[in-house]
Amino acid sequence: MRLPSTAHTSRPWRIHEVTGDFHLEDVWVLPTPGGPDDLHHLVRQITNGRNDKTTIDSPAYRALFAIRWKLGRWFGWDTPRAGVGARVRTLRDRLPADLREVPRGSDPQSVPFSSLYQLHDEWAAEMANRTVHAVMHIGWVPDESGGYRSQMAVLVKPNGAFGTLYMAAIRPFRYVGVYPALFRAIGRRWQASADERRRG
Repeated sequence: MRLPSTAHTSRPWRIHEVTGDFHLEDVWVLPTPGGPDDLHHLVRQITNGRNDKTTIDSPAYRALFAIRWKLGRWFGWDTPRAGVGARVRTLRDRLPADLREVPRGSDPQSVPFSSLYQLHDEWAAEMANRTVHAVMHIGWVPDESGGYRSQMAVLVKPNGAFGTLYMAAIRPFRYVGVYPALFRAIGRRWQASADERRRG
């Protein structure tokens, strides 16, 4: 379920301190009900590659990503020179000193993101290519039933007019073909690992 922007902007997330020049693209509820200390389980799930294309049951999702990666190869969108540390500086350079000292968290294996930091209730990772510099932020928040759940915010800094046009062009595909399939896969894996989380 998509959330209003205030679900992200109203919370005292530390990511606000380094993304003032980024645009908040989306905020979504993730199907991950849990307890107050469960964020690290979700981060481990995201970063260990179990939500990659082999666990996502949507042909549309797979087709969209196959097309995107092919276009990226043809036009050089995803070369190392277009990424973090080359076209753009890493946001780790902007982190306050205390955030530089906390664990970064693992880098995701199935998506081209690099972890920025991991706290008890939030985790952030960044990526960049020729089109955009983006941040995936996962927050852990109380829910209406007295438990906790995660929410994902996507923050972007498009690379000029082309990046802005690109983000507008892919928005319908993300809403229809990408996010629903991805979130179903996250939810299935989360439910499948419930016993493992209970054992600690």
